[in-house]
Amino acid sequence: MPMPDRPPPASDATRFILVGTSQGGNVGAAARAMKVMGFSELVLVAPRFADVLQREETAAFASGATDVLERARIVGSLGEALEGVTFACATAMTPRDFGPPTWAPREGLPPLAAQGQRVGFVFGSERFGLANEDVYRCHAVLSIPTDPTYGSLNLAQAVQLVAYEWRQALGGYAVASATRPPQWADAQAIQGVLTHWEQALQAIGYLDPRSPGKLMPRLNQLANRLQLTREEVHILRGIARAAAAHAPPYTAPPVPSHPEPDPCSPCSAACEKTSPASASATPRRARPGKS
Repeated sequence: MPMPDRPPPASDATRFILVGTSQGGNVGAAARAMKVMGFSELVLVAPRFADVLQREETAAFASGATDVLERARIVGSLGEALEGVTFACATAMTPRDFGPPTWAPREGLPPLAAQGQRVGFVFGSERFGLANEDVYRCHAVLSIPTDPTYGSLNLAQAVQLVAYEWRQALGGYAVASATRPPQWADAQAIQGVLTHWEQALQAIGYLDPRSPGKLMPRLNQLANRLQLTREEVHILRGIARAAAAHAPPYTAPPVPSHPEPDPCSPCSAACEKTSPASASATPRRARPGKS
């Protein structure tokens, strides 16, 4: 039994038409797909079950979009469903060798959105799609680009894709971020955390202050690449504080001492032969011509 004709909201100039639908779950899922994109006018053409809009399965798959189902209409022909529509878009996976032009939604819908038409999107049944005579009644055909080896889309999925692309063509919805903009740490804060980490690394014995090498400059470059926020600086300083607090007292490693050479050793004897004292004890040969 057809539902009462409930006019859509005045702001909704788009109609989604499902022809010959056989599963209530797809009707409910299509209603949900429409609602999340801000559309509400749904028309069913000769569905398999006359009570499809009242079935539990339909309501379950609508997942809260029951208002779309309550306003939906059931009509007997595509001609009735297209009343008031000024531009009809059929949907088809298989291109026709005759009929209206075929568009990909992303390329074809933005120019259509600029025309101010009352648009109707026509979807065929789950099993057979749209008949040729239904396609010929439309102004254009939308073909969703898919993998050439597997282009089978569920009816509700196709409705969702077309609804999304149409909403984007109409201007889309803004994405609201719930996160606050980051508060970046300044150079002074970065140097402060590096100093803190240097102290902590010395406390745990990782950094020898007598030969630090390039460890701290490398950590400085790392901090610059990370673009730390103020909160992250506080976290890193807290880690350094905890590490230093649990580290044992730092003890510098002993400086190796060189033992005094043994004068009796061969090395010492050799050194004595070449020492200045030994050299001075050796008599110098008189120069020729001197007495």
